[in-house]
Amino acid sequence: MGFLEGAGAHGYFVATGGLDAYSYAPMPVQLLFHALLLLDALVALLIICARPAAPLLGAAVMLADLVGNWTVAWNAVMAHPTTFLRPVGLLPITLFGVFVLGTALPLRRALMPGGHLSAYVPSPPKAG
Repeated sequence: MGFLEGAGAHGYFVATGGLDAYSYAPMPVQLLFHALLLLDALVALLIICARPAAPLLGAAVMLADLVGNWTVAWNAVMAHPTTFLRPVGLLPITLFGVFVLGTALPLRRALMPGGHLSAYVPSPPKAG
């Protein structure tokens, strides 16, 4: 759900602000934030399809998103740290990023063939 929310948020920002939606950020961060519209949607699709690559791609996308957001907000956080202790913006993005990074490898192992994600189904009784 987090990646779908991210794609929706980036879609909203681009729809309302156009190419200048992220003009407050350095150019590499602006390009990243525009790319996240597609990358977040791709990760969400891969997760829905239970692809083993989804958790690692999600972790890479989330790490880039965290670096971009913290780069933009660093000076403001240092000046007024308590301002960012609210349930929107940098705090939930950071918490979601920590969750994604912390669960990427176990989730990938579970999605691999022979992983432990599927429910236990006992073998049928032998005929005879």
